[in-house]
Amino acid sequence: MKILVVNLGSTSLKYRLFELGRGEEILLARGGFERVADASAAIELCLAALKEQGALRDERELAAVGFKAVLARGVSGCVRVNDQVLEAIEAYRGIAPVHNPIYARGMREFRRRMPETPLIALFETAFYQWVPEAATRYAVPEAWFEAGVRRFGFHGASHKYIAERSAEMLHREDVAERVRRLYLDGASRRLSGEDLRVVSCHLGGSSSVTGILNGLAVGTSMGMSPQSGLPQNDRVGDLDPMALAFVGRALGLEPGAAMAALCGQSGLKGLSGGMNDIRDIEAASARGDRRARLALEVLVHETRRYVGSFLLELDGLDALVFTGGIGENSAAVRSGVCARLERLGIVLDEAVNASAHGRETTLSPEGARVKVLVIPTNEELVVAREARRLLEAEGAPSKPERT
Repeated sequence: MKILVVNLGSTSLKYRLFELGRGEEILLARGGFERVADASAAIELCLAALKEQGALRDERELAAVGFKAVLARGVSGCVRVNDQVLEAIEAYRGIAPVHNPIYARGMREFRRRMPETPLIALFETAFYQWVPEAATRYAVPEAWFEAGVRRFGFHGASHKYIAERSAEMLHREDVAERVRRLYLDGASRRLSGEDLRVVSCHLGGSSSVTGILNGLAVGTSMGMSPQSGLPQNDRVGDLDPMALAFVGRALGLEPGAAMAALCGQSGLKGLSGGMNDIRDIEAASARGDRRARLALEVLVHETRRYVGSFLLELDGLDALVFTGGIGENSAAVRSGVCARLERLGIVLDEAVNASAHGRETTLSPEGARVKVLVIPTNEELVVAREARRLLEAEGAPSKPERT
């Protein structure tokens, strides 16, 4: 079956078209468009490009359109997009203001343009549905929790891909199969071997660290919104909430202006003096730029802090995985995260590390107690896989749900 996976921006659309058959996963086409006037125009451009590439003769060939949605009130997992789901996405627009309004508009436009094609959303929060309650709670009044203040976790598609692929690389097919069927079976699948303990470091323009035990997340660095956790390319990450009140008094900033600075002028960009591309930051650091070097050091420090917390939670590690644009390509960041951890069994082959750029490989030497891996993530493929599983589980009805 052919499944189109789209990534929506305010004036952009990126797409990948997959053919998923028995034992086959083929990427038929990929592309994108920038500076598009609206969702309707972007959809027409996408369909026209797929036909021009010969990947699609008629849009009716599509079994589904999949979306890597962020979060929604009371909804998670892999679900069909209907009015109730759209309303739930819009209810949390304030938590994910850069993503939720855009995805709600885009989904509505796809549904208007292709009413017979199932639309399926895989939420970034889905992988964290089985996290222990203590790891989801903030120490706030109960009324705040009941209103929705909790740790959700994000980058779920990426960390799920890492959970499955790392299990395969470590020859734990029982764990890999549990991860494959997680959103259909839940955590009920029984395992046959010893615990498999993995920490997944998704480091990129947006970064997070997740601890994984036997294919299930035990916690993650991101919390209620994608603005939290590690320093992002231009977002602050973790911050004491009292800082907002303080900076308002000290600098005369209104709350809206302060939030805009935290979500667009902070993170690596704020630390480095304006750079938010890791390649530029590493080049500047190599030239002796103090602020660029500090930005790298803060990213490494915060990543190590979360890796350490999950190492303790998991009672050790079987694998430490790097993924995402930085994790897959920055030897310096990987080396910094793994530095001085030999007593914990984490050792790098520095020659292999220096040459590992964007390819799947093992960075630890033969016989090391902890496997250090680079695994290029594939979030779009995860969305396509889950859309297919959902359709097959429900008998693939020809029309999307309506409420």
